[in-house]
Amino acid sequence: MSDACCGQPPTHSEPDRGPTRLWQVRELQCAVGAALLLAGAWALGHADSHTAATVLELLAVAVAAWVFVPDALRKLRHGKIGVGTLMTIAAIGAVALGQYPEAAMLGILFSIAEGLEHFALARTRRGLRALLSLVPPSVTVLRQGHELPVAPDQLVIGDLMVLRPGERAATDGVIRSGRTSLDLSAITGESVPVEAGPGEEIHAGTVNGGGAVEVEVAALAADSSLARIVHIVEEAQERKGTGQRLANTIATPLVPAIMTLAALVAVVGSIVGDPMLWIERALVVLVAASPCALAIAVPLTVVAAVGASSRHGALIKGGAALEELGLVRVIALDKTGTLTRNTPTVVAVVTTRDATEREVVVLAAALEARSEHPLARAVLATATDPVLPAEDVTAVPGHGLIGVVNGVRIRLGKPTWITPGPLVPEVTRLQEAGATVIIVERDEAVIGAIAVRDELRAEAPEAVAGLRRLGVDVAMLTGDNERTARASARDAGITTVHAELLPEDKAALLGPLSRERKIAMVGDGINDAPALATADIGIAMGAMGTDVAIETADVALMGEDLRHLPQVLAHARRARRIMVQNIGFSLAIITVLIPLAATGVLGLATVVFIHEFAEVLVIANAIRAARTTPTPGLTAAPGTSGSVNMSFTAQT
Repeated sequence: MSDACCGQPPTHSEPDRGPTRLWQVRELQCAVGAALLLAGAWALGHADSHTAATVLELLAVAVAAWVFVPDALRKLRHGKIGVGTLMTIAAIGAVALGQYPEAAMLGILFSIAEGLEHFALARTRRGLRALLSLVPPSVTVLRQGHELPVAPDQLVIGDLMVLRPGERAATDGVIRSGRTSLDLSAITGESVPVEAGPGEEIHAGTVNGGGAVEVEVAALAADSSLARIVHIVEEAQERKGTGQRLANTIATPLVPAIMTLAALVAVVGSIVGDPMLWIERALVVLVAASPCALAIAVPLTVVAAVGASSRHGALIKGGAALEELGLVRVIALDKTGTLTRNTPTVVAVVTTRDATEREVVVLAAALEARSEHPLARAVLATATDPVLPAEDVTAVPGHGLIGVVNGVRIRLGKPTWITPGPLVPEVTRLQEAGATVIIVERDEAVIGAIAVRDELRAEAPEAVAGLRRLGVDVAMLTGDNERTARASARDAGITTVHAELLPEDKAALLGPLSRERKIAMVGDGINDAPALATADIGIAMGAMGTDVAIETADVALMGEDLRHLPQVLAHARRARRIMVQNIGFSLAIITVLIPLAATGVLGLATVVFIHEFAEVLVIANAIRAARTTPTPGLTAAPGTSGSVNMSFTAQT
């Protein structure tokens, strides 16, 4: 707490090695020991053994003060002052004035507050690092034709892991043989298994729910997607938001100001009245004005909220992102890959008299052969003949492709770029049915159209309804044509639709859509980069294993289930309310206690009790940010009380 008050980041031991029970916390052990000594002193005092009682009282002071006095003195030697400094001065002053029980109570209550804070931090961070325990203690690999059990840290890139039914992947890899169903619930929060076969990626912590598969290792265990998530979230927990900056802005200069105020109370009071009385009141002011609760009001809330969110499939990049997310009132959703499954399929091919369906598909596939666009994959999957890539292929961003096939110029693109000509009625019909239509032109003559449909996610209407219940306005921004976009939006329950947009158009629309309110953009983290960067909050969908999405977005939803969106939004709002409550309560306590302490209405023992009890309340309130209820169908990552099954070195 003294670090926080001085603007220094707190240091924490490895969370998985920290205390797992309250009785293991050193500060609480000292507090209990001091309390027992003080109780013994009270009993001896009532038995008229005053000398022995005084000895026990001084021992109680020493035991309780051992928690904070040595550290405060070390920092003071380096010119750093904080709450520990204030408590040390108050304790020494109380002893000098002969108020041994009050000095002991100050130390005991301060130690309890310190211990509870450290235990809360360790628990929330340990819950996050528990994700690493999803990595199994050993994994079977094929080396020189033999199956060998090895530790995850001994895996090398290129190894073949053998995953039997029920086993977890120790790191990221690519399936080379076998088919199975993968349980990603511990990572993404989604309970529905995913079918996977050769060539498909598998991530660390994934459970093999079907047949045995061989997986080629693609990343060291310490560099896996799971380890990267933990590292990013731990960094995010240290990032300061507006509330935390406000708390630090107030708390940092407050400590020297409190010392100055206490000195003035002592000096001025001694001039006009009894010096001993006013020195005592000055010590009480030191305790009353200590910004302990204010210093931890926001950081502890951020740690708890960000850690809890990560265990439910959403990475929030620090306090600033958490606070901004809690203020969002408008959300703009991309269509492809966000509202839809991102697995488009060809549903129809229509032609003019100048070509057959086979020719249209072959020519389109030739232009799409080297494209990574989802629509390209759908076209290539439909082509039954071998595809030879076109020559001189040029992409026209936001419109389509131009290339040469067997010396003939071919164009492929949107109906707004290539006029459908005789196919207008067919194109209109297909678009109204919710399909995206690609026009194929050969030598400046339209020869056909390919209709591709990307089905709406089954949970999209529920997710949109959940956002509306939170009072959030929802809009769709897409580069698709107007008819297709409106058909998809209608099924999802969205009324505000902006279609046929280029990437820069999406970014430009965010301002008018927000109408001075906080707006979030939800996309894939790559294609929607301008809009994600322009929005107050950029949210990347399906970011598991995608470096660009995780690193660039303010919030990354690890899974593909849209219901994560209202869940993380509600969680951020609740966390922000807790921050505001803690800051307000902390300032109110200081404001009320200072005049009461300075005027002698409250004595040292009373002020110590109220001050430290208020700090305990702030800690308890902050811990509430770690509680979140998963949406039905979404699950939380399992916690653990055991050890982590792999080493993890934070990277800078």
